[in-house]
Amino acid sequence: MSQFKVVFFLFFYVLFICCASETSEDTRRKVLTFSKDSVNKILIEINATEKTKKLDSLFKKKATLDGFNGCVLVAQRGQIIYKNAFGLSNFKTKDSLTINSSFQLASASKTFTATAILILADQGKLLLTDNVQKFFPAFPYQGITIKLLLTHRSGLFNYIYCCEKYCEKPNKYKKGLFDNAAMMEVITTHTCDVFAQPNKKFEYSNTNYAILACIVEKVSGLCFADYMEQTIFKPLGMNDTWVHNPKGSIIHKNKTMGHKASGSLEDETYADDVVGDKGIYSTVEDLLKWDQSFYTDNLLKKTTIEKAFTGYSNEHKGKRNYGYGWRITDDGKSPKIIYHNGWWHGYNSLFFRRPSDQTTIIVLGNKYNRSTYQIQGVLSILNSNSSAMDFEGSE
Repeated sequence: MSQFKVVFFLFFYVLFICCASETSEDTRRKVLTFSKDSVNKILIEINATEKTKKLDSLFKKKATLDGFNGCVLVAQRGQIIYKNAFGLSNFKTKDSLTINSSFQLASASKTFTATAILILADQGKLLLTDNVQKFFPAFPYQGITIKLLLTHRSGLFNYIYCCEKYCEKPNKYKKGLFDNAAMMEVITTHTCDVFAQPNKKFEYSNTNYAILACIVEKVSGLCFADYMEQTIFKPLGMNDTWVHNPKGSIIHKNKTMGHKASGSLEDETYADDVVGDKGIYSTVEDLLKWDQSFYTDNLLKKTTIEKAFTGYSNEHKGKRNYGYGWRITDDGKSPKIIYHNGWWHGYNSLFFRRPSDQTTIIVLGNKYNRSTYQIQGVLSILNSNSSAMDFEGSE
């Protein structure tokens, strides 16, 4: 009798487990089907099929007629409606670009550096009102806070021009690398002429963001590349994104090479190893993950994101502004645009965001070409009334 009860119990236990697994699988299938249906609904609502055809025609002409060489991704309401790769990763070896090719973002890297600082601020590890001397006591320029660095209102010179005469060629300082530490030593021990007094006016300067990267290292105890990997890239699943690290040994198979307009390779030269103001490599798909993260509070508090997307520079009042690592256009009539471009040694980058309808335009090139920044055609296809003239600058 007891054996019968045991067998009876085991039979129904197995039956229960099977049913539960089946129910769980049914539920998962329904969730996936619902998710797919939602995506399809969005694509229909934004007329994605027609826009895809027009965008493909536009960028094929840009590649053929304007010499564009790079990758592009366009998304609306978080859904990709167009992505493609045009041209070569390396003109010498004739390797073709793929959608997974990684490009130097140049000044668009500043969006990441600013976010790293804001993460540390959200964690209570620093204040935006802290002076640079709190982290580097010997820093000779007084009255410069983290906020002034973030918003390009520090008045500081551009280290790229100030430091070169103190460096050995190619790209060396005291027989070592001219990196962020070397830059800090040069601007601390040598006098450079400032643009203006702190908080006097907006003056875009790479020095601000190179110093911010140094502050990230000082506060976190990690090198900038490791901090970004652990805190931003890995959590967001940005697997093809990294910070240039001349001391690292990792080989990135998808890395592109920068080229001059003529197609010849850009040699590694002075200031390549200073990061924060530039130096991050990424793909168009990884940058969409970056873009979408700002619609959540996964990295930053929502109130901090709002502050980051607020203009402080008064560069062009009511029209063009600069927040914490982002350029902003807001004329009070059209939807606010948040963006950042970049240019460095053959690389051109455009990263355009319009939060009102979650429109994202990402264009990355590795052969110098100003058509990278010209997106009026894209905006017209997307039925936008935004003026592209505001987005054509190289930084």
